[in-house]
Amino acid sequence: MRSIFLLLSLITLSNELVQAQKSAKPNIIFIYADDLGYAELGCYGQKKIRTPNIDRIAREGIRFTDYYTSTPVCAPSRCQLLTGTHGGHSYIRGNYELGGFADSTERGQMPLPANTVTIGTMLQKAGYTTACIGKWGLGMGYSTGNPNQQGFNYFYGYYDQKQAHNYYPTHLWENGKWDTLNNPVIDVHRRLDPQKATDRDFSYYQGNEFAIDKMAEKARRFIRENRNTPFFLYLPFTIPHVSLQAPEEAVKEYLGKFEEKPYYGQQNYASTPYPRATYAAMITYMDKKVGEVMALVKELGLDENTLIIFTSDNGTTFNGGVDAQFFESVGPFRGLKMDMYEGGIRMPMVARWPGKIAPGKVTDHVAVHYDVMATLAELVKAGPLETDGISFLPTLLGQAGRQRKHEYLYFEYPEKGGQLAIRMGKWKGVKVNMKKNKEASWELYNLEEDKGETTDLAATHPDILARFDQIVRKEHRPSHVPVWEFVQTTSR
Repeated sequence: MRSIFLLLSLITLSNELVQAQKSAKPNIIFIYADDLGYAELGCYGQKKIRTPNIDRIAREGIRFTDYYTSTPVCAPSRCQLLTGTHGGHSYIRGNYELGGFADSTERGQMPLPANTVTIGTMLQKAGYTTACIGKWGLGMGYSTGNPNQQGFNYFYGYYDQKQAHNYYPTHLWENGKWDTLNNPVIDVHRRLDPQKATDRDFSYYQGNEFAIDKMAEKARRFIRENRNTPFFLYLPFTIPHVSLQAPEEAVKEYLGKFEEKPYYGQQNYASTPYPRATYAAMITYMDKKVGEVMALVKELGLDENTLIIFTSDNGTTFNGGVDAQFFESVGPFRGLKMDMYEGGIRMPMVARWPGKIAPGKVTDHVAVHYDVMATLAELVKAGPLETDGISFLPTLLGQAGRQRKHEYLYFEYPEKGGQLAIRMGKWKGVKVNMKKNKEASWELYNLEEDKGETTDLAATHPDILARFDQIVRKEHRPSHVPVWEFVQTTSR
């Protein structure tokens, strides 16, 4: 009788543990690629670069076709993701660089102000242990932008975006402390002479410890150490942002697959004899690290209680030896990084949560980075927050009838001449070169019929242009940085 009683007790306890795990707050892993274009994943039509693990996220979860970044460059995209703001409200709206490239002049970018409400601070208050592992770009550790003071219990990686141009740095940072890597000093912006360059010259840009390996190692350790408590892992990998650098074994997987012309640094960043193979290898290498994270989550029994999201900060770059045309990196879209056309701002976005997100889903719900804070707030039942976003959690969970939609998405970007964009249903408005021309006219495109934004319909739809002007007047707030102030709210 006693044995039966003990057995029943164990069964009851086991059932209670299972139910507790099911009702526990979900772990969240948000993986953020750097300069990865819309069509550089197999699940978005890429034919030349292998990404089986990220493709698996899409196959076992949901893929968004109409998902956007907030701004088409690094620092503001990250700020707006983490603070739930668009480019007309965000504290950081451009890449405001401080210091230089050398270790001795490392000063990072404009820091977030003290007491900023971020996704990290929100989730900490909801009981989460939080980490940022990768590229921060929002202030050095000694500044108000210190990630440990902006919602992250743990940080490892690059504070400074300029340091992140080199995948073999002398150091990374761990909670404010310098972590020395076994690499020589490498000036990745040193160009080679095409007439004299040798194999040894190209090998100058290779080191011993690859930054991505260190990030992935720290990410796995964080997951293991926090497997018994709800955690949020923000994992902003630096791939495939140039420089073109990857471990030799990774590049070998693609050698001979493409016609190659050596890259000698003529468009800045590190030289490489195999720019196409190296670029493809970098993306596949990141994919392998994503696979390692997914495998660990499953090994630890966390699979059904972990939401994994993968996306990118902006479109494919135009420099550093990257051949976006060869890889058809942005698919049918126009523009690249730093452009308000679709190629610069429309992003790949896939998410997986077994048992909660139905497998094989594809959605055309229009969403944007500044929706992520609202989405995670709804997920963890955080208190009311003021954001520019709308939660897309109903779309993730297959509750389309409950999904609110944006009337429009607003984009404001002060660099590359000053640009605006608005997406409103099928209509897309763009303004460019606004710093030189305060009276710049709207370009207007019908994205349903013209994904490549080739036919400007502005002349035949003055009513839509007038609505766009109203939206700009409503959404633009003056910036604290004069160089970012370019919007004439009364112009058309």
